[in-house]
Amino acid sequence: MWLYIARPVMVKQAMAFFCLLWIPLSYVLRRLLVVGSGGGGIWPLLFGSLLVIIQFFVGPLVDPGGFGFYRWLSGFVDVVSMPVLVPLVLYLLFVEMRLISPKSDYVSFVLLWLIPLSAFRAMNWLSPPSPVMLVLVPVLWASLAVGMPTLIARARRYSQWYYIALTALCIAALPFAAATSWWAFFSHRPTLGFVFLSLTILPALISVLWAFISLASARGRAVPVSGITVADPDDEEEVIGEIEES
Repeated sequence: MWLYIARPVMVKQAMAFFCLLWIPLSYVLRRLLVVGSGGGGIWPLLFGSLLVIIQFFVGPLVDPGGFGFYRWLSGFVDVVSMPVLVPLVLYLLFVEMRLISPKSDYVSFVLLWLIPLSAFRAMNWLSPPSPVMLVLVPVLWASLAVGMPTLIARARRYSQWYYIALTALCIAALPFAAATSWWAFFSHRPTLGFVFLSLTILPALISVLWAFISLASARGRAVPVSGITVADPDDEEEVIGEIEES
């Protein structure tokens, strides 16, 4: 009987911890996989915390209202997409203003920005607890934070107009796909939700797999010197360049 009573509490706590820890763990994974992936110091944490305080006092910018277009717009602006788009745009502004180094990693910058928000939402969305808010939303945040910069980096590597146009279309569609996935799950349309969730996480998943392959390739081409295994400098520079571009 006690287990039956305690089970909902355990599930509730597990979802809250997932919302709290998913973004920090994504940041740690990024730092482990990608060489030189600093996020710009404490600036993203400070400004992310400031935005959380503003949101706490201002409240949602869009009134959700039902399950129609306004609910989707609320998800896009207040829940899923804009929390990731804002730091991505501000990263470019901060680089232009020389507040952070141009060599800082924009993916790590966005993930650091989202850490205060994920902590705030872990408490704010706890009553009533919902897997759509506490589990799905952090996954969508991380997918956008990794996937959009990955597509931008890929587009910059090619000069063909059709490739750039196709990539730009995918970049523009990704936030809308994320918001639609959230809206579909919230509206009890799981099939549609899984379709758009798959489209949202695909670029981020490819980026992570490519980083794993590049890192394994760099370690596999290590050169033994006096009983100590060190990386070949020429190969290491090549692989690091590939990882940073991804």
